[in-house]
Amino acid sequence: MTETLALPSFEDATVVVPAPASGPGNWSGAASAVLVDGVYWLTYRVRRPLREGRGVSVVVARSEDGEHFVTVAEVRRDEFHAESFERPVLVRRPDGGWRLYVSCATPGSKHWWIEAVDADEPAGLERGVRTVVLPGSADLAVKDPVVLVDESGWRMWVCCHPLTEPGHEDRMTTAYATSRDGLVWDWQGSVLAPTAGGWDQRGTRVTAVLHESPLVVLYDGRASAEDNWHEGTGLATSSDGRALVAEDLPVIRSPHSDGALRYVSAVALPGGGTRFYFEAARADGAHDLMTSLVP
Repeated sequence: MTETLALPSFEDATVVVPAPASGPGNWSGAASAVLVDGVYWLTYRVRRPLREGRGVSVVVARSEDGEHFVTVAEVRRDEFHAESFERPVLVRRPDGGWRLYVSCATPGSKHWWIEAVDADEPAGLERGVRTVVLPGSADLAVKDPVVLVDESGWRMWVCCHPLTEPGHEDRMTTAYATSRDGLVWDWQGSVLAPTAGGWDQRGTRVTAVLHESPLVVLYDGRASAEDNWHEGTGLATSSDGRALVAEDLPVIRSPHSDGALRYVSAVALPGGGTRFYFEAARADGAHDLMTSLVP
């Protein structure tokens, strides 16, 4: 199956949202996207360099063609008393409403938590009803979820950072959780861990679910702490629907600067094919939010 999968590509991609400025640390990305009734809905994080505040806002935007987006809502980190934002997720709820999951950094620490914002329409998410869904703990930071929902329930793949060893909080694995309402989650344990001696030996973060049966995902990986924020994209599969194993395929990267090509989101198209969104490094060290279409 993996031989015939559509995969994202930098070479044929176009910029959807440019970085907020030039130079390293200026990033538009960490996006997720859904296609609802023929309309693309995209949410992404805007980040500035450390000295300018890191992840400053989460934007929700819509598009008719998947490439040209109009902003309908913007959530700012100060309203959440967060030091930074990372990957958001936008979901159309089964009852017709909308939910935005936001990854929030606890000020003065390496801890992260995940909060949900509910509203009847995407524009209402700026002032929606908020619920902490995964608080993390003193030993664990949680962020960057991938969330799916259908008649069988809610599923989440969530990035976990252990906080038990100071100076090593960048390490990451992916856990799996299930829910009946998308607010109260039942933890199912780790499903993707780093490969000893591999390109992903420092961290593995699921970013997109391409298939659930059998389970096939794209994930971010890196080999060292120095590669934090500069991850490449790999493919992993599962024979039991839970534990994922990395496939021995070329890592997908940007040809520029730090090589980052990460936070891939995949939108399956009704007529066949897939539109991918991802954050990718450009020559000046900034990261653009890009899209590629695989027929």
